[in-house]
Amino acid sequence: MLDRHGQLDILVNNAGITVDKTVRKMTSEEWDHVIHVNLSGAFYLSKAILQNMLDNGYGRIINISSVIGSSGGFGQANYASAKSGLFGLTMSLALETASKGITVNAVTPGYITTDMTAAVPANVMDKLVANIPVGRLGEPNEVARVVEFLADPESSYITGQVYPVNGGLYM
Repeated sequence: MLDRHGQLDILVNNAGITVDKTVRKMTSEEWDHVIHVNLSGAFYLSKAILQNMLDNGYGRIINISSVIGSSGGFGQANYASAKSGLFGLTMSLALETASKGITVNAVTPGYITTDMTAAVPANVMDKLVANIPVGRLGEPNEVARVVEFLADPESSYITGQVYPVNGGLYM
């Protein structure tokens, strides 16, 4: 990528996989796999592009976390841990780069219409939606609007922040 374009201005760390099982039933491999993809992936990609952003004096890193990172989820200890770990990565990297023209923020989507939520059984989804004040799942474009805002050059004074996009859940 850098070879072709010469620089990378925006990185959106959006990896997210689940292997849902209670801690009692979860294998070490299942734990490690979700942590590696969802948290370590963001670290390694950020590290890979960081020097280029520092050299250019500009960059936007946006980590996509999850409402589950704030609330936890039954059978989702690995996913919740990885997604909450992104908060610490976001804030630490923001502190390290704030004076260098780079912003680092996180977005925490709630329940969004995706392949991941499509796999949730209907009776469980009905209960989840009943707790969302707006009364529906979010749409991917609603999350994308926040990411676009944070990626904008005019958002240079916003760093180290976490933006929930969750229809009022947990307000």
